[in-house]
Amino acid sequence: MKDIEKSIGSCDDLKELENLRVSLFGKKGYFADAFAKMRTMGDEEKKQFAQDINVDKEKFLNLLAHKKLALEADAIAYEMQKDGVDVTLFNSDTGVGALHPVMQTMDKIIEYFVSMNFSIEEGPLVEDDFHNFEALNLPKYHPARDMQDTFYFEDSMLLRTHTSPVQIRTMLKAKPPIRMICPGAVFRRDYDLTHTPMFHQVEGLVVQKSGEVSFANLKFILEDFLKYMFGDVQVRFRPSFFPFTEPSAEVDISCIFCKGKGCRVCSHTGWLEVLGSGYVDPNVFQAVGYEDVSGYAFGLGVERFAMLLHKIPDLRSLFEGDLRLLEQFR
Repeated sequence: MKDIEKSIGSCDDLKELENLRVSLFGKKGYFADAFAKMRTMGDEEKKQFAQDINVDKEKFLNLLAHKKLALEADAIAYEMQKDGVDVTLFNSDTGVGALHPVMQTMDKIIEYFVSMNFSIEEGPLVEDDFHNFEALNLPKYHPARDMQDTFYFEDSMLLRTHTSPVQIRTMLKAKPPIRMICPGAVFRRDYDLTHTPMFHQVEGLVVQKSGEVSFANLKFILEDFLKYMFGDVQVRFRPSFFPFTEPSAEVDISCIFCKGKGCRVCSHTGWLEVLGSGYVDPNVFQAVGYEDVSGYAFGLGVERFAMLLHKIPDLRSLFEGDLRLLEQFR
């Protein structure tokens, strides 16, 4: 018995241990032979022999189990050491990552409107003509459609040219009051210093019962928002045209580069255009089945805000992945 214990203790690998287990507990092993001898014994001798052999059997089973656990742990430790990575091979100064400037700007915009109790709504990137144009008072062949160079698919499907379809989808599934923004990517066939085929917008919509919201509410929220984004700037509203709002207004801020004195960036006007806004056109409410309501909407380009906040001259550089630019935002 001492020899068996010694053999178990001296096993160096799992295969050797398994061979030893078979030699003890296999069909032709040590214990099988021992139990076979019981056939020639008397009752009393057989009883005592069976008790002793079962004690030994339990003992060796425990020894084998503990040895197996130990050898498995050693094997795992060996493999981990063999495949381990030597961290001293790497430079400890790996640097710190950061959000892309467009996403930083998007987050800052969203934080403001969430704090003003606006919900965040999302919609599909691939839209149909109804949600992207017709429900927004842009019927087929409307000349204002030329303002948006659209990527079309078959069956009147298209890549959304603005996030306004999310407003339509929200109004179709919910009843007033609505107070929402819809941030996301949009697509237009355009590419130059200030335009890219894919960019990001944040549009907002407020709808309440008729008479409960006015252009003055829109003016207040946008003035407060622009001061939150750009600091102590002047804000002005200029009459404009958008098919889905009436009256409509472009919103400018005093130039953050020359403080309104006039420079190359603001074309020496002292003002920078930053977003569009207006009172929702009744035809839009009619398209979604709303009655006796009023509301306002606004929209802005996130890249435009990012360029102004970080003084980036070329919009395309935001999408080129140039580390010389991106490392400045860590």
